[in-house]
Amino acid sequence: MLKHRVWILGGVMIAGAALAGWKWWSSHGPQDTVLHIYGNVDVREVQLAFNDADRIAHLYVEEGDTVKVGQLLADLDTHRLQANRDAALARLGSAEEQLRKLMNGSRPEDIRLAAANVEEAQAQLDLAKKMALRQHALITKGNTDQQSVDAADSAEQAALAVLHARQEALRLERLGPRQEDIATQHQGVVQAKAEVMLAEQQWDDARLLAPHDGVIEERILEPGSMVTPQSPVLTLALNHPLWIRAYVPEPDLGRIKLGMLARIRSDSQVSGQSLQGWVGYISPISEFTPKSVETTDLRTQLVYRVRVYACPNSERELRLGMPVTVDILPNVPGAVTTCTVRH
Repeated sequence: MLKHRVWILGGVMIAGAALAGWKWWSSHGPQDTVLHIYGNVDVREVQLAFNDADRIAHLYVEEGDTVKVGQLLADLDTHRLQANRDAALARLGSAEEQLRKLMNGSRPEDIRLAAANVEEAQAQLDLAKKMALRQHALITKGNTDQQSVDAADSAEQAALAVLHARQEALRLERLGPRQEDIATQHQGVVQAKAEVMLAEQQWDDARLLAPHDGVIEERILEPGSMVTPQSPVLTLALNHPLWIRAYVPEPDLGRIKLGMLARIRSDSQVSGQSLQGWVGYISPISEFTPKSVETTDLRTQLVYRVRVYACPNSERELRLGMPVTVDILPNVPGAVTTCTVRH
């Protein structure tokens, strides 16, 4: 009977030693088995808003619609913007025509007109001189008064001033516009072009385009609503690049490396089918920061966030927020170079 008990006790001790050795080997020995981690397809959202303030005219998408980058999603009422743009274009046209006028200089017709005015002024001066001479001759004979003589002299001086003014006008017509006026008008054209660019930008801002490929998650506002740049209109969930947010327990952290291949499986996929992916990011910080009083046993319960990139799923096997299982394949280092469905 004693011998029988000794055998039982020895068997229990051997089994315990074997179990302890297996646990040690599992945590310290080579890890050639597949590592299973669990997570969700990460949801990344963009709040889309107009870069201007006005009333929404149209929304062209519904919740759940798949959109491509650059696709028109919504637009604003453009009556005010159209008027602003037309006015800016008109100001630009006027400024350019004024600059063209200055650059062309004086027309030959204007120069001939100025020359004719000089001739007219010369004729008026000649007449005024004759009248003044006649008055001076009459006063010596006592046939006129001093007031008439003074008036004739004043008329001669006025005619001379008119002649000088018209001669100067002719000289300026022949010289053409001042360089300072041309430079000022150049700046006026630049300003008018800037106003047109601003009006065009405001026109473009009245159209809301998809910044990325994705899925419309929510219609926040509806047509007829007044919006500002601070008012989101749509919520866009991004689907490229697609990655899985998963968590690795601390004891398994040494079994996963950047670039390792992975299989991604969801409950909705056909049995045995999976998508290919690779480990693209491993957080250097535990998800829950341990306190200094925690023991080694408590620290081993911490997890680390892992990002597993998935190959493009044209058939949309993976949807945003979907729970998935990720199988990290051991001893397969290196990034994925081809993206195919793995069976």
